[in-house]
Amino acid sequence: MPDLDDADRRILRLMQQDATLSTQGLADAAGLSTSPAWRRLRRLIETGVIDRQVALVPPAKAGLHALAYVQVSLLDHTEATLARFDRFVQTEAQILECATITGTFDYQLKIVATDAEGLEHFLMRRMLSLGIIRSTVTHFVLRQTKYTTALPL
Repeated sequence: MPDLDDADRRILRLMQQDATLSTQGLADAAGLSTSPAWRRLRRLIETGVIDRQVALVPPAKAGLHALAYVQVSLLDHTEATLARFDRFVQTEAQILECATITGTFDYQLKIVATDAEGLEHFLMRRMLSLGIIRSTVTHFVLRQTKYTTALPL
């Protein structure tokens, strides 16, 4: 990973705010000329500092009105169980995030659904039917007071 100087950090902050900026717009906002801004952006992409550029869609605009954090404890920690759970997580679009955590539970998932019943259906019919989960605890999000994907650079 390359060392990030102040200009790189400015570019990254700007791209996290609006990845649709033109090269000229990015250069102007970062205080650089066009060619150096373009070369820096290319380098940040090629070295994997910028992993991907995406469109952020508010869940409610897509008809997804239920958001929950679900803590999961597996029955065992064999290689087969871990691999099966990982495959499940990677293939289920409703699971937005998955983290291995410390404490009583093994994982924390961030899951979206159309409504509370849709979330229950996903948990009961898709996830728990795997037969490898010991227990879950679900925390419904009542209101998000902050949401960002931007890292503090």
